[in-house]
Amino acid sequence: MMKKTSLFIFVLAVTLISCEMAKKKPLIIGHRGAMGYETENTLASVQKALDLGVDMIEIDVHKIRSGEIAVFHDDTLDRISNAPGRIDEYYIGELNQVILEGNHRIPQLQQVLQLINNQVALNIELKGKNTADRVNHIVKFYSEKRGWDFKKFVISSFNWDELRTLRKLNPDIAIAVLTEDEEMDGAIAVAKELKAVAVNPWFKHLDAEKTQQIQNAGFKVYTYTVNEPEDIQTVTDYGVDGIFTNYPDRMH
Repeated sequence: MMKKTSLFIFVLAVTLISCEMAKKKPLIIGHRGAMGYETENTLASVQKALDLGVDMIEIDVHKIRSGEIAVFHDDTLDRISNAPGRIDEYYIGELNQVILEGNHRIPQLQQVLQLINNQVALNIELKGKNTADRVNHIVKFYSEKRGWDFKKFVISSFNWDELRTLRKLNPDIAIAVLTEDEEMDGAIAVAKELKAVAVNPWFKHLDAEKTQQIQNAGFKVYTYTVNEPEDIQTVTDYGVDGIFTNYPDRMH
């Protein structure tokens, strides 16, 4: 009897270990590149994320006054630059003169695409108004003319109307619905409406039950922005599909 019990315990232990190993690790998503190490949303930050072995890079974009798509997070420039005012009021010549912390410049979306060069997936977050049309045009161009894998693009936003505009322009592009809400029902409903691939909640509003709720509805869960090792482990245990982090090396 003891031998049978020991054998059962051994088989159970092996099974549990195998299941644990089979668990899919969440994607490592570099937040604004690798902003824990380099100035956010700069080419240096994007390169650092690549160097740290990310699966995906997230950047933020605005459409500026002269029509270009600039890679920048805030509506205004003053937090990390030597310049005042709203970014969407700048012409490209003026914006090119702006100096960011660390003596960096604000890149255009095409410069980021050229740097990444189809090596990893790219999550483009639409920050400013009226960004969907131009971003869609650039993504299509790089997919059709520059050899980018179309499946490596994900477009996300807290501005769900901007995502609706994008979906009308492009029925095939991958969309992720960003949400700050504590409950997931609203984001899931919009994700269904837009035929999105993912819902992206704030990690502090997430638990295992909500993770499963989103996944059972048919969507990936990419959670933001998780930097502390214990929090990374917690959301990994929830079973999330991807983690936005300022420190991608902490997920290895």
